[in-house]
Amino acid sequence: MKNIKRTALIIFIIFLLILPAWDNNAYHHILLSQTLVNIIVVMGLNFITGLTGQMNLGTAGIMALGAYTAALMSTNLHAPAWICFVLSIVMGWLIGLGLGYPSLRLKGVYLALTTIGFSEITRLVLTNWVDLTGGTMGVQNIPAITVFGYELDSSFKIYYLYLLVVIVLVFTSQRIVKSKWGRVFKAIRDNVEAVEACGIDIASIKIKAFTLATIFGCLGGAMYTYMMRYVNPTTFIPDLSANYLVMMMLGGIGSVAGNIIGAVIITLLPEFLRFMQSYYWLVFSIITLIFVIFLPNGIISIFSEERRFQPFWIPKTDNTRRLK
Repeated sequence: MKNIKRTALIIFIIFLLILPAWDNNAYHHILLSQTLVNIIVVMGLNFITGLTGQMNLGTAGIMALGAYTAALMSTNLHAPAWICFVLSIVMGWLIGLGLGYPSLRLKGVYLALTTIGFSEITRLVLTNWVDLTGGTMGVQNIPAITVFGYELDSSFKIYYLYLLVVIVLVFTSQRIVKSKWGRVFKAIRDNVEAVEACGIDIASIKIKAFTLATIFGCLGGAMYTYMMRYVNPTTFIPDLSANYLVMMMLGGIGSVAGNIIGAVIITLLPEFLRFMQSYYWLVFSIITLIFVIFLPNGIISIFSEERRFQPFWIPKTDNTRRLK
């Protein structure tokens, strides 16, 4: 089974490598790059909401700060792209500490409201601080990424750089999920009292989860900035945060593979439904609702051992009865 999975993964990566060369449409290249950005952001959200169970609806604000950090450093100070990416990661680390400590005292809907408030405050500051951010006009004429003197001035070139970043971060995220950190994250989500009774520092673990989420989110924001080479506050609305939450839930909460599936479907499916014109969003919402109803554990659950060859209308076998 492991050999089959590895072979399928290699074939999938080869497909991703040849796809942009086969399709010369620049708009399609942007869609593919946007999908890669979404995968990174959803993987970050998975650490705090999917694994740890802390509701975070401030993804839009996190992305906005990462995006504007890269944009302003690049345009105002003419900093190289790699420095802007590093500074965006540092910004994510600072946000993680800032949001992580309130999460120690807030739970459920109260934490969700706090993160929504953070996102909206961020958007309003970016909108009204015209002298620094350009207000609703945003930041324009952002320089292209330059790698060893080679300018990535097209969506085709940016796609391959972003694909490399996603591959590295997918591998890193999978290692974290399977590590002791990942096991503790899941344990906090399932039974925080039992984890505390084991002597584990819950505060430290929650802050780590928030920091991972914000670092990934800010990095995704910076990547979005260099992909579009223009950024404005109207992009980072509350609907964007909800969209990333839907990606995580549709693909599979707590699963890196599920994050990838959810990001791909939510990003690309609306484009495939454009031929329905004004009805495409209604059809897309119905399809998403069907997936959520019949696959509450996400699309990734289709490939899990316990659901293999088992339709949704057949109840799961009670393992305790089997043991008896």
